[in-house]
Amino acid sequence: MISVTVNGEKRKVQRETVVADLLAELGIGGRRIAVERNREIIKREKYAETAIEDGDTFEIIEFVGGGF
Repeated sequence: MISVTVNGEKRKVQRETVVADLLAELGIGGRRIAVERNREIIKREKYAETAIEDGDTFEIIEFVGGGF
């Protein structure tokens, strides 16, 4: 297991986890989101190949519609 921070909360994930796996674990895989890893935006097409490393910090923002 390795330690990462997601939106300010510490989490443990399996080694060899990729961003797509993390999103699935969080239950937000198919939504309109932006993922930032260590202050760099990850493109959606890279989620399945971007390996998570011990100590990474993620900010995941979900876009929601609405308004008046």
